[in-house]
Amino acid sequence: LVSATSPAFPVPLGAGGDGGQLPFPCGKRCPGSQSPPWAAPRPHHPDPLSPTGDSYGVLPRPCRALVLVNPQSGAGRALEDFQAVVQPMLAEADIAATVFITERAHHAQEKVRDEDLSQWDTLVIMSGDGLLHEVVNGLMERPDWADAMKKPLCILPGGSGNALAASINYYAGNDHVAKKKLLTNCTFILCKGLHTQMDLVSLSMASGKRLFSFLSFGWGFISDVDIDSEKYRRLGNARFTLGTLQCLAKLRVYQGRLSYLPAVPEQGTPPAHRDPNAPITNGQAARVLPPAGTEAPGALPTDSLLVPLCQPVPAHWTVVPEEEFVTVYAIYQSHLGTNLLMAPAARLNDGCIHLFYLKAGISRLALLKIFLAMARGTHLDLNCPHLCYVRVRAFRLEPQ
Repeated sequence: LVSATSPAFPVPLGAGGDGGQLPFPCGKRCPGSQSPPWAAPRPHHPDPLSPTGDSYGVLPRPCRALVLVNPQSGAGRALEDFQAVVQPMLAEADIAATVFITERAHHAQEKVRDEDLSQWDTLVIMSGDGLLHEVVNGLMERPDWADAMKKPLCILPGGSGNALAASINYYAGNDHVAKKKLLTNCTFILCKGLHTQMDLVSLSMASGKRLFSFLSFGWGFISDVDIDSEKYRRLGNARFTLGTLQCLAKLRVYQGRLSYLPAVPEQGTPPAHRDPNAPITNGQAARVLPPAGTEAPGALPTDSLLVPLCQPVPAHWTVVPEEEFVTVYAIYQSHLGTNLLMAPAARLNDGCIHLFYLKAGISRLALLKIFLAMARGTHLDLNCPHLCYVRVRAFRLEPQ
């Protein structure tokens, strides 16, 4: 049982409203900067990093970076690639790197939770998306999390999926690339030093545990692929192709109840009850929050859009009538993996959760066609009756 809301909490660098956002390096060009051929923006694509109200920061020069490297991530080449590709570029950009090599699970989480971060201007993660997940949740465990979350973060692809790195590359207007070309692009973005905000999603579970997520939440088929392909980690991104074929052969159906709060009210949905004394959160009425300054020191932000899991969802939420699914996947960035453009309309700080769900009854061939089309971001053009997509601000999933 899990519920989620996006964005998770407000920070001063956000674009306003209930914006749970992280400062994150982006691909917007500085005035007068010269981009190499790999960084040329696509002329037909509007600048996805420049919605009205965005704010940007610039890393100082010289810049001090803490680089967290997982040498076991992906195919096991992260440290070697950092030394060969990244370090020379950072030196040219006047970025002094302090390298921290992780030795076990949660090592990075403990490092950023306990360390004095004032000695660095940015935190750089050279690994897959999992290490950044550790870093984000380590920062949120700090008593000074509100200040710690203002520290600019950067992802350099060193894992198998590298979904966030591929998303950043996409937002920057770069052509689709992978492996060392993607690493070069992302390092170049870091060297330019411009950063903007990124949405952060709050996930609450029936156990009482709460996590903060920057990329996605999955249940069913896609999660099975990720978990079952772990033993093929040394294959890099190819592990997911092999895992997909294996999971297709034993296609399962999952039972559960899915509910969500649409980003735009759906036709026939009753309006939300409006308490005139409640604060406004991204244009929506929220639960009454404690008066400013009365929260316990270091207390995490309140989830303003979620009711407790023991209570039914509000009447203005949508409850999916079907209760048999092949997969449910909530993604907040564009890419599911380096070669999977799942949510082409997503942006770093659009304030939306892009919710996909596949209803039971889909054939293996139709499911395969969806993933093949996802490589080009055209899977919704297939008009598959089993595939549903909606932009939401919160959701709840209750497995049965």
